[in-house]
Amino acid sequence: MTNNGFNSALELQQAFPTQQSCIDHLEQLRWKGHVVSPFDEASKVYKCAGNKYKCKNTGKYFNVCTKTLFDKTKIDLPTWFLAIYIITTQHKNISSIQLAQELNVTQKTAWYLNQRIGLCCGLTDTI
Repeated sequence: MTNNGFNSALELQQAFPTQQSCIDHLEQLRWKGHVVSPFDEASKVYKCAGNKYKCKNTGKYFNVCTKTLFDKTKIDLPTWFLAIYIITTQHKNISSIQLAQELNVTQKTAWYLNQRIGLCCGLTDTI
């Protein structure tokens, strides 16, 4: 996600209010209109229903979140985007308790988000 001049979390939420708006943004960032399989870059890719794709060479299904920070989680993308915004705009580390309150999620979910985002940004060493 790139900062497109968001001055507040509210602006971010207005720009990405739904799961589909987040998926569309990630697809543009990742593939720029040409979908590439994360399993075999040379393979032909088939578009399937529900924002899924199929790699012809491997037969595996994937989506824009496959092999990314967002892979294999039940947390919706608007929550992920907001968590990334909050964590990366803080001057100091944010506690999982405070993040949980800001995102309206459990402390355990907030801890997971904080750790996974921190790992990707180089803010933490391990999950």
